[in-house]
Amino acid sequence: MTINLIDELQWRGMVHDIMPGTQEQLQKEMTTAYIGFDPTSDSLHIGSLVPIILLVHIHKAGHRPIALIGGATGMIGDPSGKSDERNLLNEETLANNISGIKKTLERFLDFNSKTSNQAILVNNYDWMKEFSFIEFARDVGKRITVNYMMAKDSVKTRISGENNAGMSFTEFTYQLIQGYDFYYLHKNYNCLLQMGGSDQWGNITTGTELVRRMNAPEEAKAFAMTCPLITKADGSKFGKTEGGNIWLDADKTSVYKFYQFWLNASDDDAEKYIKIFTFLDQASIQALIMEHKEAPHLRALQKKLAEQVTSFVHNEEELNKAIAASNILFGKSTAEDLQLLDEQTFLDVFEGVPLAIVAKSDLESGMDMIAALSAKTQFLKSNGEARRALKENAISVNKQKIKEDYLITTKDLIAGQFVLLQRGKKNYYLIKAE
Repeated sequence: MTINLIDELQWRGMVHDIMPGTQEQLQKEMTTAYIGFDPTSDSLHIGSLVPIILLVHIHKAGHRPIALIGGATGMIGDPSGKSDERNLLNEETLANNISGIKKTLERFLDFNSKTSNQAILVNNYDWMKEFSFIEFARDVGKRITVNYMMAKDSVKTRISGENNAGMSFTEFTYQLIQGYDFYYLHKNYNCLLQMGGSDQWGNITTGTELVRRMNAPEEAKAFAMTCPLITKADGSKFGKTEGGNIWLDADKTSVYKFYQFWLNASDDDAEKYIKIFTFLDQASIQALIMEHKEAPHLRALQKKLAEQVTSFVHNEEELNKAIAASNILFGKSTAEDLQLLDEQTFLDVFEGVPLAIVAKSDLESGMDMIAALSAKTQFLKSNGEARRALKENAISVNKQKIKEDYLITTKDLIAGQFVLLQRGKKNYYLIKAE
């Protein structure tokens, strides 16, 4: 292989644990590698971006990636890193989640190409659904001792946990089922490498152990690699905001909010994230870091990070819309820029701005500016203050300066229901017509 994949991942800070021989295997020949995604929701959030990017790196390096959706394991719930047992999902919810995750993964990997290293999408329910409990206990369960399973951190943490809740047999078997996934993919797709987050090391190594114990010695080659779990410099949880998770689908997290998440990264986080979440080469990233250190107030690192990740997860057109929306508050923008915003992006941009609701009928005949600024909204304290502000040329409607004789009509409505009032540069107020 021409690209030394492990070296590439190591300088990016994407290698946590790696089994001896993994690097040599990837250098020797095209290798099939897989990562699993549990269908706990109908979409993936940015916590899943690292495994997705790992699969893309695998593909770019000429290897064959497999994305596994855990239709079977999702029925149980992975105990790794969890202090309590998950609620079990019903079949309808699970099917909906699997469908949603499949659509998300298809945006990053082409599962229909005809190349020799074509990406593959599988669902472990397809091979687990016909497996009887007796068969599984006899063919798989006897290969791994209880002592081996009990030694895993994910098991020890739960059993010795403060709440003494213990661990159900259902969750205890999770590592065996995930281990069997590796054996199945090894046998049917010649998959030699499993990857995942560092909290998955125990489950992954159970898989390599099963491959070795269920195959003849000459066919028992299996490798493992994990990446670090992403953290923020201030100790808060990565990917979480006050509004909840940052999702990869625009209907759950608008592209504007997604872009803003990366743009608002601290300097320390941006320097780490740009290596992990973009495909920029080492020289380009080092140049950016130097540029940022010379003029940190320009936030060159955050801007490039936000552009690269938003373009990768969404597309160039959506990125440009997010940049235009950001400029409405923080740069020069026009009435035309405002009119291009859809309702959700508009609300995201002006989140927290005071709002008054008026009757749409008031705008059909035209609302005069004194009423719009004072009596109807209380944006300004009195009619006199409204007149003074208008005479000072300090008032804008939808980013356009206006005079006292201006009438607000339905033609001014953005997304069919909003009007943006502004006094000076940073004092905003919204009218919503209903």
